[in-house]
Amino acid sequence: MVRVRFAPSPTGYLHIGGARTALFNWLWARKNKGVFVLRVEDTDQSRSTQESEQAIIEGMKWLGLDWDEGPIVEGPHAPYFQMQRLETYDEHAEALIAKGKAYRCNCTKEELDRLRELAAREKRGFKYPGTCRDKNLPRGTPGSVVRFRMPDDGATTFTDLVKGEITTQHKELQDEVILRADGVPLYNFGAVVDDIEMEISMVARGDDHVVNTPRQILMYQALRYPVPQFAHLPMILGPDKQRLSKRHGAVNVLQYRDDGYLPGALVNYLARLGWSHGDQEIFTIPELIEKFGWAHVGANAGVFNPQKLEWLNQQWIKMTPAEEIAKQTGVAPQFAALMQERARNLNEIRDAWRAYMTAELPAYDDKAVGKQLTRETRPLLLEARSVIERTFPEGPQAMEHAFRALAEQRGLGLGKLAQPVRVAVTGTTVSPPLFETIALLGKERTLRRIDAALEKTR
Repeated sequence: MVRVRFAPSPTGYLHIGGARTALFNWLWARKNKGVFVLRVEDTDQSRSTQESEQAIIEGMKWLGLDWDEGPIVEGPHAPYFQMQRLETYDEHAEALIAKGKAYRCNCTKEELDRLRELAAREKRGFKYPGTCRDKNLPRGTPGSVVRFRMPDDGATTFTDLVKGEITTQHKELQDEVILRADGVPLYNFGAVVDDIEMEISMVARGDDHVVNTPRQILMYQALRYPVPQFAHLPMILGPDKQRLSKRHGAVNVLQYRDDGYLPGALVNYLARLGWSHGDQEIFTIPELIEKFGWAHVGANAGVFNPQKLEWLNQQWIKMTPAEEIAKQTGVAPQFAALMQERARNLNEIRDAWRAYMTAELPAYDDKAVGKQLTRETRPLLLEARSVIERTFPEGPQAMEHAFRALAEQRGLGLGKLAQPVRVAVTGTTVSPPLFETIALLGKERTLRRIDAALEKTR
């Protein structure tokens, strides 16, 4: 069975890169009817917070990336927080020591700093020299850490599903610390032990972890566990081709929720940021599950394009049922339907509802008033008021037909007659379709707004 995982550190919000990693794992699990595990790597106790943990979970839920095992839902491999699994890491570290694959080390920070300084003076990279390899220090040695014994020669090769074959010479590696003196695992060891315990069959993560993979493969082998498949996803860059960061705009997934984006639009965009299926740009979630595969994940970094995401959001708003848009925005379904063709985000729909529909009088745009509510347009506005009063019961099409007839009588284009009415009714020259808006406002409120506008023309 396909078993994949997303393992964030709760040191901040769920960012765009993490969300894409979670998405690709989720898509692969759903495509193969496998298991998607969420686990929390909270060993950085100085930076891990409950707020960050909640923000990550909230972001995952908003995107619709449900997990089969992990916090809240639990599962057979609980607990899913590393700080609650310290005994497990200790057991595996002891097993490695017993096999001669790891050893305790009590070298002090001062000794190691001195060796690093010497390496710097000699202009060579620092590599732990294996001082404690054969000391056989007993359990409980004060200040001792556990180091993994790396092979002295040979190489580790693996085939990455995105990057192809990668080989690392063992002489490039050092005996790295896997368990600190306080019993907390370092990243490589903690991830490997959790993957073993949770029966993970594939590891898909950012390509900044490629350097960790040969070390982890050696640990899987030392612990006699089948090595999972690996897929390392390319970085996401900003428009300036630098690593995506706050200076490029929102990188917090929940900020997009607050900015009025649909979760499906963001999921659609993130899927296409590094993966492709021909020239298709718009995918429903079922389509993504059906068509996703590692063969079409590119090895090159993806460039985050806010304009393209905004365009995709517009397309998603158009294709989402008006009732669903209404539920998410708190507006009437008829108004949601009016706004769908023009809204770039849900906030524009909410703002338009407040501006056009809920206030007794609209907030008038001074420029629009100066141009459209004048002494010259007053006679047209009076005639338009009579037309609305007369034809309102017959509906929007009847009102529009009567407006066109009046404009023709006066030798005007429809806009010359409709724009003063639009400003009178909505306060601005840009609004949802005028006659449908009037119908939604109701006859009495529309006429009161026109009367208020007529006062401005005196």
